[in-house]
Amino acid sequence: MKLSNIIIALLAAVFAVSFGVVTRVFNHSEQVNALWLVVAAACFFIIVYRLYGSFVAAKILALDDRRKTPAIRLNDGKDYHPTHTLVLFGHHFAAIAGAGPLIGPVLAAQFGYLPGFLWILIGAAFGGAVHDMIILAASVRRNGCSLAQMARNEVGPVAGISAALAILFIIIVALAGLGLAVVNALYKSPWGAFTIFSTIPIALLMGLYLYRLRPGKVAEVSVIGVALLVAAVLGGRYIQGSFLEPLFNHDKDFLIWALAIYGFLASVLPVWLLLAPRDYLSTYMKIGTVLILAGGVIFLAPEIKMPAMTKFTGGGGPIIPGTLFPFMFITIACGAISGFHSLISSGTTPKMIERESDILPIGFGAMLCEGFVAVIAIIAATVLIPGDYFAINTALSADALAAIGFAPEKIAELSATVGVDVAGRPGGAVSLAVGMASIFTALPGMKGLMPYWYNFALMFEALFILTTVDAGTRVARFILQEFGARAYKPLGRTDWMPGVVLTSALVVMAWGFLISSGSVSTIWPMFGVANQLLAALALCVGTTILLRMGKARYIWVTLVPMVFMFVMTLVAAWKLFWLFTAKAAAAVDPAQAFTFRLDSVLVAVMAGLAVVAVADSVAKWFSISAEPLPAAEEE
Repeated sequence: MKLSNIIIALLAAVFAVSFGVVTRVFNHSEQVNALWLVVAAACFFIIVYRLYGSFVAAKILALDDRRKTPAIRLNDGKDYHPTHTLVLFGHHFAAIAGAGPLIGPVLAAQFGYLPGFLWILIGAAFGGAVHDMIILAASVRRNGCSLAQMARNEVGPVAGISAALAILFIIIVALAGLGLAVVNALYKSPWGAFTIFSTIPIALLMGLYLYRLRPGKVAEVSVIGVALLVAAVLGGRYIQGSFLEPLFNHDKDFLIWALAIYGFLASVLPVWLLLAPRDYLSTYMKIGTVLILAGGVIFLAPEIKMPAMTKFTGGGGPIIPGTLFPFMFITIACGAISGFHSLISSGTTPKMIERESDILPIGFGAMLCEGFVAVIAIIAATVLIPGDYFAINTALSADALAAIGFAPEKIAELSATVGVDVAGRPGGAVSLAVGMASIFTALPGMKGLMPYWYNFALMFEALFILTTVDAGTRVARFILQEFGARAYKPLGRTDWMPGVVLTSALVVMAWGFLISSGSVSTIWPMFGVANQLLAALALCVGTTILLRMGKARYIWVTLVPMVFMFVMTLVAAWKLFWLFTAKAAAAVDPAQAFTFRLDSVLVAVMAGLAVVAVADSVAKWFSISAEPLPAAEEE
């Protein structure tokens, strides 16, 4: 028996035991230890990558390094540029791992630790990783074209237009929501603003060093980048109270402008100069922090305080008003499966893939890493006392929380320890930061550093989100250029600078306006539905492509998760539509009533676009069965 098979068998045995503990099959009466969640997730994702990921790569996609990628054939030094595997993994992971794997699992902890944990394992392995990898491979073999273009070319104009409209809506709303989270995290925070700002000149230095001064010296530039990043993190604590504080202590309006300028530059400048090295740098901090957290959980073995399942699975929860089915599946998005990933997998990443074999670690592996991040986020939320968790994530009083069975116990102590009143701060970010800080502070030698770890955690979340904003802006620019090319062909050229500048500016202005107007807070609940509908659409396009490749016997790989996501999300859209309609009818303020009516209309439009695209695709599937086998390049 091969050594690799023995290792897989041992990991399977460890997973079986740890999974039995997590699901309360073993030691049913005892409290579950967070250690078992980490071990189960790590073993499961390693096994899935080695077996299922390799199966998809070899049997379905038939990845072949002899086939030249568009990064090689169309290299223009700007958008198309062959990139080292580790650097590109860093960019891709940083781009897809935004707020979703952090915030979604924290909010879904309302239902208990077990439903979210199970969905992350199953969804990331058999939904999200397949979704990302199939779309990435398809885009690489189509000169890096976008999802909307693939839908138009592979399915037809109806599906193409529906998908394009859905994508543009989703990406603008997503970037506005993520940008707003960054602004709120860095508002009046000199430490965080200094560290985040420092990553920009550090990234520029890394880009110039790697591609101009010392080409190909990834190890050298990694050491330099990490050293400078650590210096920026440690140095940030001394900014407050110094003569430099006015340079980094800004209000929200200034930060919105600064964020817009950064998004514009990240979209216009060559990928090797700013976007790729900055995302690569950010990934070190992201993965490093997650690994330290995982190590802390293994070392400390904290107990999970939240029940496996709470009484809110049937609805009526103070954070998520809906039932477990289907609302958990739109609340936990990026940690399990996310349509936004298809925009990155058919946007920046396919234009930078150096060889086809890189598609497996980048497309499949990065998603599994994100699933592991989501598991850590669930742990950070559920090690808190349930009453304190609900006190942070709702505006309910202590008496109201006690009335529903979750009385706060140490919320005042937590607030005093971090130096900020953390009660009544919904959204998930603060409770995640408190949970992370409590784990870090419990490590040897860290006692008394709770305020520092709390601020570090908030900055960590902002860094996670910001890397999605820059890549997302560039992807939106690609889509807008494709649209513009229909009216004026030069707009479709990524090497025509006037078109690049114009479309980048339009994208930045759109999400910048939503942030400054604050209206995104009313639209944000729809993002979960829109995002997962896009995932279903991407899997639908992937199924069509597999059929065209002559891989009909393997379409279950994309068809099963597509049907599941489509049904779940349409049910959620239906419930949201009537929820918004009821709120509009009950609203006293005419402006608020209009907002809820607008929300209900937009949800209906999104669901309608998805239904049209899927129906058009299904009709196409039947016609494909009568067509001859595809050309060899699709194999």
